[in-house]
Amino acid sequence: MRKTVDNIFKKTSDQIDDSKESSFMENVKTVLLAILIALVIRSFLLEPFRIPSHSMYPTLRVGDYLFVTKYTYGYSRYSFPGGLPIFKGRIWNTDPKRGDVVVFKFPKNTHTDFIKRVIGLPGDKVQMKDGRLYINDEKVEREKDGRYIIDEYLALPEFYHKYKETLPNGIEHQILELSDKERIVDNTEVFEVPEDSYFVMGDNRDRSDDSRISVGFVPKENLVGKAKFIFFSHDDSGSIFKPWTWFHAIRWRRFFMGIH
Repeated sequence: MRKTVDNIFKKTSDQIDDSKESSFMENVKTVLLAILIALVIRSFLLEPFRIPSHSMYPTLRVGDYLFVTKYTYGYSRYSFPGGLPIFKGRIWNTDPKRGDVVVFKFPKNTHTDFIKRVIGLPGDKVQMKDGRLYINDEKVEREKDGRYIIDEYLALPEFYHKYKETLPNGIEHQILELSDKERIVDNTEVFEVPEDSYFVMGDNRDRSDDSRISVGFVPKENLVGKAKFIFFSHDDSGSIFKPWTWFHAIRWRRFFMGIH
């Protein structure tokens, strides 16, 4: 009788151990599957990005979180985590249009992501003269659109002139200028965009490191995707140590705003 009871307890204990092991393995499989799905979505469909600088004001603001579509321009090695050299060039390629807001890998350090607007296409000549943009020797039209103040994520407010700029293909977007006499960025050489490359600029023209300065031309291979829409946004009025300030820091009106 004692031996029978011991056998029953042993079987029960073994069953419990088997059940725990089975449950653990199921949890591992679930986690691995979730990671795989996330990697597939991030590599082929959508990837989230956060805006860290003032270079794209007023279109994009510090604290904006947005989704970038990975499929819009096809895929390169930089579409995938780590930028592994799986293949060269792009597959299923579609060229960006002038005026697209794109995320790309910084040519001098491909571990860093930049976001700017495509201004020059392959074969274009781009130049800034007295604060005005010229594409292929034609001055790009702009209209005054009031004033703009940036008073967030800065020690002191900055005051800008705001314009509505119309690119040669009819795309309209807003830009900011401190003045038309900013050294380096408002008077440049003529940039001739090479084949399979793009000339990009920030909408905050006097506060953007772009193709006029250290970014240079952006190779087609470095494109990550097209900025599509904002899914979350907050300003600097909240404090991580004061939860009651979080609600008021959220920019509710920017949720699901398209990027143009």
